Amino acid sequence: MTQVFNFSAGPAMMPKEVLQQAQAELLNWQEQQTSVMEVSHRGKLFMDLITQAEQDFRQLYYIPENYKILFLQGGARGQFAAIPMNLIGKKNKALYLTSGHWSATAAKEARLFCEIDEINILDQDPELKINRLDFSDIAEQYDYVHYCPNETISGVEIFDIPKVGNTTLVADMSSTILSRKIDISQFGIIYAGAQKNLGPAGITIVIVREDLIGNARQETPSIWNYAVQAKSDSMINTPPTFAWYLCSLVFKHLLKQGGLEGVEKCNQEKANLLYQYLDESSFYKNNVVKNNRSLMNVTFTTGNDELNAKFVAEATKAGLQALKGHKVLGGMRASIYNAMPIEGVQALIQFMKKFEAENN
Repeated sequence: MTQVFNFSAGPAMMPKEVLQQAQAELLNWQEQQTSVMEVSHRGKLFMDLITQAEQDFRQLYYIPENYKILFLQGGARGQFAAIPMNLIGKKNKALYLTSGHWSATAAKEARLFCEIDEINILDQDPELKINRLDFSDIAEQYDYVHYCPNETISGVEIFDIPKVGNTTLVADMSSTILSRKIDISQFGIIYAGAQKNLGPAGITIVIVREDLIGNARQETPSIWNYAVQAKSDSMINTPPTFAWYLCSLVFKHLLKQGGLEGVEKCNQEKANLLYQYLDESSFYKNNVVKNNRSLMNVTFTTGNDELNAKFVAEATKAGLQALKGHKVLGGMRASIYNAMPIEGVQALIQFMKKFEAENN
């Protein structure tokens, strides 16, 4: 049987070792002769699990003590609404930096709750490129500044942190979280859907500085109110316990791999390998400048829609799954999150060479 490599942008592949452990414990977790999905979320064993999960996540990211970690539901889209409901204050306005589909979607949702200014920081001609990151001259007039460090659809990543002075910086890190080291103290809020690097779909992590908690507008639903969730251990309703459990296993797995130092080195190696081949090829093209090429989502095209469709179909038969690009952009996209081994990237390049030789 051909080995399968899953390049899905999300829900994405998870570490094999984590899935094997979950499989082994599925019917008998913690010697309880029952599944983790079947125990009380407020029982001692599960409370111990979430306490340890938070400690492991803090250790991975070196999260300062003055930040709360919330494990919520509703995905990143839920946070698109929760953030203005919790953060809009005396200035009554937010700034959204748009660099692609998801940052623009966040801005559109925020308009339902507050006044915003929107600045497009992406140049598209001749290649995709971030054109500005210093907003220290205007940021003080806003309650917060929001951006998305990694756009999964276009494969654009912002490695430098925007300059916003003393204004609260908010980041949607759904597709880049835990892929490389960052300085958490530079942010007021970081949020991320789990289905890329953290675990399965169904749970969302919010890292929020404590001074930003407790300022929600009166009509904010309890499920989106950070103060309510923080006081309730993210459990004002029954949480997605199995997703939380799987995230806890992922955190331990990453710590065993040497933490984010080792993770970042591996991700850089994988991305460099694939981009080097794309640069050497006259058959495929990546349309992002080198300084903004995503470590997680590598986009490419043959420039021919029929050839692109043939590539995806034949790649799937060869065990290289989910390489079709997003419908917004087309082409191909290889999502190479933490769980993707370098052997998967090598197998993809081998196939790309074969396809190029047969179709050039």
